[in-house]
Amino acid sequence: MEKNLITKTLAEIAELVDGVVDGNGTLVISGVTNIEEAGSQEITFAVPPHLEKAARSSACAVIIPVTVEEFSKPCIRVANPRLAFTKLLEIFTPPVAVERGVHSSAVIGAGVSLGLNVAILPHAVIADNAVIGDNTVIYPHVYIGTGAKVGKDCLLYSGAVVREYCQLGNRVIVQNNAVIGSDGFGFVTIGGKHKKVPQVGNVIIGDDVEIGACVTIDRATTGSTVVNNGSKIDNLVHLAHNVVVGENCFFVAQTGIAGSAKIGNNVTFAGQSGSAGHITIGDNCIFAARSAPINDVPAGSFCAGFPARPHREWLRAEAAAGKVPDLLKKVRELEARLDALEKQG
Repeated sequence: MEKNLITKTLAEIAELVDGVVDGNGTLVISGVTNIEEAGSQEITFAVPPHLEKAARSSACAVIIPVTVEEFSKPCIRVANPRLAFTKLLEIFTPPVAVERGVHSSAVIGAGVSLGLNVAILPHAVIADNAVIGDNTVIYPHVYIGTGAKVGKDCLLYSGAVVREYCQLGNRVIVQNNAVIGSDGFGFVTIGGKHKKVPQVGNVIIGDDVEIGACVTIDRATTGSTVVNNGSKIDNLVHLAHNVVVGENCFFVAQTGIAGSAKIGNNVTFAGQSGSAGHITIGDNCIFAARSAPINDVPAGSFCAGFPARPHREWLRAEAAAGKVPDLLKKVRELEARLDALEKQG
């Protein structure tokens, strides 16, 4: 990766992240990276149990928690090292500059409303009566369907599709090849043949939502599939028709949520997890990797396994399952002894 030309002293960085310098504040920092790759002019961050590793690294300085009293390298103590690191990444790696305006090869339909300072890049297609908000960037080969609405300050990367009449809020990021508003999987089977049920609803995405690469969010059969403000969706996630997702949820890669599931606020689905359809999941739930609830789940639950059950119960069951071979061996031995006793009697 080409190095940027931004440099700041350790003291300047401390001021930017509301931290306190311990060491030479005049040190010049030219980059931000992880512990393993940090060089002699770069800063990294560390939290327990990685502090010793950071101290041995080649980094010029390290961002550490305020609770750490002694550290062998120049450092900045902050309340939240991860948050400070995130802020520095934004400062030292500014976004790629994009020329504003509409490229001559883009296709703009009739009645389209374009906001101020938009960037519509080559070969993007915006269908009739779509609305694009101020400062939004639409990369090459994006398709925005008829009557769709995209809010302000959005980023839609190449290959993304927002189908007809779907809506995106403000500051939404859609990664490559994600599809918002694909048809829900609805069929009526008659005489062994499957007849498609028209999917006439839409998808509504709230503000500050991020949608990963190759995500598919199906339009509702009727009404709306909804993802509320602040939720983050990793690559290769599927949300089926009429799903409603609360605020600030996490969906990690390869998660699948079946139709009409209702998911509360601050819920996390770890990798390859999922949910049955037509169930309700309360706020602040966590589902471990490869788990899947099949019934309603109360708020604050931490579940694992299939079907998903409370995490401690799952741990006990898994521990017990590991003892089954030994138990079977003991049962066979007891059966043999019993047979011998019966023959003696």
